[in-house]
Formats: sequence, structure tokens, C-alpha cells
Amino acid sequence: MIVKTHLEPAPAALRAGETKAAARGRWLRKLYGQRHIQIMALLGVIWMVIFNYVPMYGVIIAFKEFNIVKAISAAPWVGFGHFKEFFGDESFANVMRNTLGISLIKLAIGFPLPILFALFLNEVRSVVFKKSIQTISYLPHFLSWVILGGILTTWLADVGIVNNILLALHLIDEPISYLAEPSYFWSIIIASDIWKELGWSAIIYLAAIASVSPELYEAATIDGAGRFQKMWYVTLPSIKATISILFILAVSGVLNSNFDQILVLRNSLNESASNVIDIYVYQTGMQQGRYSYSTAVGLFKSAIALILLLLANRVTKKMNDTSLF
Repeated sequence: MIVKTHLEPAPAALRAGETKAAARGRWLRKLYGQRHIQIMALLGVIWMVIFNYVPMYGVIIAFKEFNIVKAISAAPWVGFGHFKEFFGDESFANVMRNTLGISLIKLAIGFPLPILFALFLNEVRSVVFKKSIQTISYLPHFLSWVILGGILTTWLADVGIVNNILLALHLIDEPISYLAEPSYFWSIIIASDIWKELGWSAIIYLAAIASVSPELYEAATIDGAGRFQKMWYVTLPSIKATISILFILAVSGVLNSNFDQILVLRNSLNESASNVIDIYVYQTGMQQGRYSYSTAVGLFKSAIALILLLLANRVTKKMNDTSLF
């Protein structure tokens, strides 16, 4: 008979318990060592919970007939009544047309322009000229739409600089009230938005371009590639992840028509071209006091934005294996 004298190994569960305890101790010691940073982060989390998540309870008034003098819980349920009313509203077609029209044109024109601007600015060899152009291009970003709206209103007036130049060049015979003509409104909105945000949007792409390895450009030079070939075959593929992420975010914001900009530049004469979802929500909610109805319209917009975000994320993930999640 053989007698086993060696000790049996400790149960796996015990070893796992000891490992977890040790890992938990190390995690607690690390957390305590970073306590000052963790407290700063915790304050940010608390702020986000209070101002971003707690107010989400109020979204339920989109499914109720809310009265401002009563509690939300006391408001009667109406289900999807407000959504049906919005879809059947005579303004629905015009609101969606203006919102999608302005936003899609902005996306088609305004999204690639900062990329092109960053690519060409990166090719400028003079540091002084490069910094000057970059500073001038993103300076409008720091001006509010109230200021820029006043400037544009002055420039586009009957006696403004735009009419004066066109009259001097004999391109028009009489002054044009641009902000009073709905046919010009979309062009003004899109052009002024690009003017304001072009330089600022290009900063992200310039930062991504700066991280591209110089060895790639040296190899391309040895292979005989010119400047445009380097841009196409080296720079663009190297920053495609950045482009994809920003494209996903841009697509998710298609229904955002820049409320501040349109509110400043709109008037009763161009209302047929300036009535977008954000303006519609503002008018029905703040001016007419229909809080439940305006909340339903805003919730509809947020739901569409979420769907667009998921679709854009899925498409970019399949195309170049880049996604937000």
C-alpha cells in the first residue's frame, strides 16, 4: 500500500479568493493614492448626474398633458397623442424640409472643407504665414452668433457692403434685401456657419496630421510621390480614424440646425425657409406654453439622432473598422 505523505494543494476557490483580496487591496491603495484626482472626477460625475440625468425624469411629460401649476405626477396620460399631433401639423413638412435641407447641405459641404483646409495648410512651408492663416481662420469661432448676426445683418442690408460691391461691379441693378428673401436664407446660413467654424474644426485634423510619422513621408518621397500624392496616400489614410469619429458625430447631429444662428438671422419675411425643429420647439414651448407638446417634438428629434448615431457607427465600423463603441 502506498501512503501519500505530501500536502494536498489548496482548493482553487481559496487561491482565487486570496488573489481577489490581494487585487482588491492593490486597487484600494491605488485609489487612495489618487484620491485628489478621484475627488475632482467625482465632482464632475455628480454635476453630470444632477444636470443631465435627474432632469430626464421630466421627459415623461411628452406622454402627458402637463400643466405648469401642477406636479408632473398629477398630469393625465395622453400616450403618443402629442407625437401624432406633430406629425399631422401643417407645419411638419416645412419644418422637416428646412431642418434636413440645411443640415444635410452643411454636412455635405461643411464637413469635408475643414479636412481640405487642414491638408493644404499643412503643406505651407512658411511658419509665420501658416500661423497667421490659422489664427485668422479660427478667430470668428470665438465670436457669438449675436455679434456675427449683427455683422451679417449690416453687411447684407440694402445699403450694406455686399450690395455696394455688387452694384459697383454692375452685377446687380438694384439692392437686394437678402435676409428678407427666403430663397437666400439657406445659402446665408450655410456660408456663415462655414466661415465661423472652418478654422476651428480644422484644428483637430491638424493635430491628427502632426502625429503622422515623418518616415512615411520620407518613404513616399523616395518612391517619387509628389505633394498631392502624399496627401492622398499618406496623410488621409493616417487620419481616417479621426475623420470617421467626427463623421459619426456630425451625422448624429443632422437634426441640429444651430438654434442660435437661425434665431438671430430669421425674421417674419424669411420664416418659410427658417422654421426648423429647434425654432418650432422654442415657439411652441417657450412662447405658447405648450410644454408637453414641445417636449414630444424634442424627444422625437433625440430619438432620430440616436438612430442616426447607431447607423453611422455601424457603417464606419464595417468600412474601416473604426467606431465610437
